[in-house]
Amino acid sequence: MEDKDVRLKLVLAGLLSAVMLTACSGESTQEEIYQHLEKSVELEVGFVEQQQPISELEQQEQEIYQDISDLGIDQYEEIKTLADEAITTIEERETLTGNERASIDNAKEEFDKVVPLVAELEEAELKTAAETMIEEMNQRYDAFVELNEAYKTSLTLDKELYELLKQEDLEEATFSEQVDEVNAQYQVVVEKNQLFNEETDAFNEAKRQFYEQSDLNISYEE
Repeated sequence: MEDKDVRLKLVLAGLLSAVMLTACSGESTQEEIYQHLEKSVELEVGFVEQQQPISELEQQEQEIYQDISDLGIDQYEEIKTLADEAITTIEERETLTGNERASIDNAKEEFDKVVPLVAELEEAELKTAAETMIEEMNQRYDAFVELNEAYKTSLTLDKELYELLKQEDLEEATFSEQVDEVNAQYQVVVEKNQLFNEETDAFNEAKRQFYEQSDLNISYEE
């Protein structure tokens, strides 16, 4: 049986978290922006919480595929049972991937509340820093959407592969073609993951620059 590429564990960079050490009496525009930025970080907790179970399910699916590969072509019933188990892990990942998207969407919605506040900033350098931060967040969000869609496509192709394995009269050429599609999509996911991490790093730096330009007394939490 032709091998799938081993799914690389996706490492997803998280947002920089900050704590305001002191607050002025009467909330300033800068403090309002801070509140929305850090609320956005909190709303991404759901996204972060999906990573470990997704990774564990990926490992389970890989182990099942290896078990199938070790079976003979005449052990159809065992292959079919294992294929169904693999499909279950894929469907669970589909649910978790949806949870990821909901968390990121909610966080982005909160972040977008910063946009109208930027016009109220009086210092030119601070306003420029805020605008750069917004641009970087938009690019990060777009990169996440691309990653999320690529991963969902990967899951669909994985599921199709296991449905093929449940066919008793499966032709080798058909199977090989599906494996090639699965492996090619894996590489797309890896590339989109790298882009997302790069955009996250760029946003975190832009956010740090904004805070450093501001009058806020900020401490960072990694």
